[in-house]
Amino acid sequence: MLNPTSLVLVCLLPKPRDLEIARLLGWYRIPLRTAPKLVAVDYLAFYQPASFGEGGARIEFVAEVRGNELTSRAELLRDEPDHPHAREEYYKIQIGSLERLDYPILTESWKRLTFLYTTGEYILQARTINELVVKSDERQTLWRALRERSNADQSYQVDQDEVEMNASILALFLGFK
Repeated sequence: MLNPTSLVLVCLLPKPRDLEIARLLGWYRIPLRTAPKLVAVDYLAFYQPASFGEGGARIEFVAEVRGNELTSRAELLRDEPDHPHAREEYYKIQIGSLERLDYPILTESWKRLTFLYTTGEYILQARTINELVVKSDERQTLWRALRERSNADQSYQVDQDEVEMNASILALFLGFK
């Protein structure tokens, strides 16, 4: 069960089919070329964009991360062998059962979101996407936890300057200072 200290990566679910893959097959994919620096988190939270119709512009589900591996898109989606990205590397994140949040986390206006680090505490309390952004006082604790996780698994490297820059850009985008 998601707890307040869980490290959470908010991820984009491009299409309803991706939610079904997560629900039925127990995995989520991230292209290596666009992946965040660290994918070894405790939970994924899934942002559903406008392609979900009435169920879009929200986060409704989280899932516990059980592991990850690097593979090709062709191996993941065998029904798309001629896809333009079929030979590219992807993270295959193995996940547990989808857990529906008590309340969906909504966008107040259209947002373009791919990845965002946050904590279980923010997920459990947020009612809007803006409320998922870790505030400056707590941001150092989040980055420390991400660095520790990165150091525990040397295959992941977190560039502190890049993480802080991305957080600042996201905060400005969402209207925070």
